[in-house]
Amino acid sequence: MGRTKNSKPNHIAIIMDGNGRWAQEHGFPRAVGHKTGVERVREIVRASLDREIPILTLYAFSQENWKRPAEEISVLMRLLDYFLEEEAKTLVEQGVKLRILGHPEALPAPIYEKLKKVVSATSGNSRLLLNIALNYGSRSEILGAIYAIVEKAKNEPSFVTGPESLTEEKFASFLDTQGLPDPDLLIRTSGEMRLSNFLLWQLSYAEIYITKKYWPDFTADEYALAIAEYQMRDRRFGDVLV
Repeated sequence: MGRTKNSKPNHIAIIMDGNGRWAQEHGFPRAVGHKTGVERVREIVRASLDREIPILTLYAFSQENWKRPAEEISVLMRLLDYFLEEEAKTLVEQGVKLRILGHPEALPAPIYEKLKKVVSATSGNSRLLLNIALNYGSRSEILGAIYAIVEKAKNEPSFVTGPESLTEEKFASFLDTQGLPDPDLLIRTSGEMRLSNFLLWQLSYAEIYITKKYWPDFTADEYALAIAEYQMRDRRFGDVLV
């Protein structure tokens, strides 16, 4: 069940890590690191379009990130607002469709309203699906799917007639990524070796690429290296290649 080498990944997920540490090591306030990180988002979106990657998922703000200092959260919210304001037209023109994973309704109301407008404005695009995980946590997502399935089973007893009737495909249809293929490649910057509560169900068989570069230093060239390494791997999915 191996994959033909040299094929490109259809879905790439990225844990964008290291903005604050990059700033500190360069003697800048953490806010500068986050601002530079936004520039890298622009660059990687453009590179994904150039390489005709169909789906890109970015981990932008986790549920755990609310624990950060209020000043830093305020900076992150302002940068998100700035990104939406400045990039909305570009996303439309480039054919990028924006989709949000998580619970964006918990974000400041003006930002949430702007998010909905950009999602609506880009809904007809098809060159690249850009998923941004905002106020996202995978355990919460999985629990939410379970709650939704239980409620549906109460209202429609025929939906789940026994343990065997709840398939992986049926369960996945209740996740934030419903209708999407699982990521082929997970990239994490800053050298950390953990998933950080990101797409725990969906990343079961993803190839993982870890780079010690912080996100502000993760350029299109580094992105190309990650994709090239992915293309050299054999994906077995538990099988044995012959």
